[in-house]
Amino acid sequence: MDVLIERCAGLDVHRDTVVATVRRPGPGGTRRSETRTFATMTSRLEELSDWLLVEQVTLVGMESTGVYWKPVYYVLEDHFSIWVINAQHLRNVPGRKSDVADSVWIAQLLEHGLVSPSFVPPRSVRLLRDLTRHGRRLTEERTRTIQRLEKVLQDAGIKLTSVASTILGKTGRAILAALLEGEEDPAVLAELAKGRLRPKIPALREALTHRFRLEHHGVLVAQMLAHVDFLEASIAETYQRVDLLLGPVADIVELVTSIPGVGRRVAEVLIAEVGIDMTVFPSSGHLASWAGICPGNNSSGGKRRAARTRHGSMWLRIGLTEAAQAAARTKGTYFAAHHAQIRGRRGTQKAIGATRHDILIAYYHVVRDKVPFNDLGPDWNDQRRSTEQQARRLVRQLERLGLNVTVEPAA
Repeated sequence: MDVLIERCAGLDVHRDTVVATVRRPGPGGTRRSETRTFATMTSRLEELSDWLLVEQVTLVGMESTGVYWKPVYYVLEDHFSIWVINAQHLRNVPGRKSDVADSVWIAQLLEHGLVSPSFVPPRSVRLLRDLTRHGRRLTEERTRTIQRLEKVLQDAGIKLTSVASTILGKTGRAILAALLEGEEDPAVLAELAKGRLRPKIPALREALTHRFRLEHHGVLVAQMLAHVDFLEASIAETYQRVDLLLGPVADIVELVTSIPGVGRRVAEVLIAEVGIDMTVFPSSGHLASWAGICPGNNSSGGKRRAARTRHGSMWLRIGLTEAAQAAARTKGTYFAAHHAQIRGRRGTQKAIGATRHDILIAYYHVVRDKVPFNDLGPDWNDQRRSTEQQARRLVRQLERLGLNVTVEPAA
């Protein structure tokens, strides 16, 4: 088998150790291997880097093992070309698994060009990705805390959400503060209603007739409110940092938000998960395949079978799903019309999947060409399938066969 990489290294990465194998030319046209084991402390990883430099390694490959590959990657990325390889592409012969055997196998696959690298964004995008993912986790934790707060209020017989749309609106906050101060009269609590809840004061009196115990429910509610306040402050601080990192590419963010259904937060997720360098992906189809936002392939013997979509970034899929649901509710857009057309034939989930794909393809072209989104219009699919369009397509096919065609409408 041809050797494409003369000097390469394979790394089998674990939490505490990394086993490195270097493949290099030997005497008489043979290939030789040398394996060493290093600890994953930064000082030891720098020793690994020095050894690879001495060996004149040009390409380093490692398996994407949890988060343990990251410290190794960060130490080596300034000195070497590094490939982080999908673990599913590195299956070895059963019964031959060990740390040394795995590192040798990775090096052999590299030198023969039998694997391809996973996409690792540049450092600036990785920092942004950490913040956007942390912001989503904080937002989800805030939602869970509010749900737990609702359970405590229901346990105390307070049916606030049966009247108000949210617990932590201005009215809800005022009522909870009064409860924590020891107020028990439902009439007094109902009078704290504000805005559009003022006409619902009679219903509030009934909903706030309770058995709230300050020594029990009060402790739980106070802790949950403090936790919500902390999370809200953390969310605000996190997204302030996101805005700071996105400052140099504010024009790209504005272009991305021109896509129907894509708001500021979803645009941040798209940029953080995909990046803004579209030269990494040869085409929009490659991007959709990498993200797992397109059907998989499963064909054999000329027969095509059902295939699941590939696994992609969970965070990107969540953001695209939110954008697809928002785009389906827009008026007079291609995305909404396409979504409605597929939903009528194949159901909501298939329609959401198709709209996710549409948005990702639009993102590719908007960022690559640095142009705002150009909506095709709600009747674009109908125009493609109109009688006139079909007639023109058939005429072109006949003309390519060397025939002159004249089309006349039927009587």
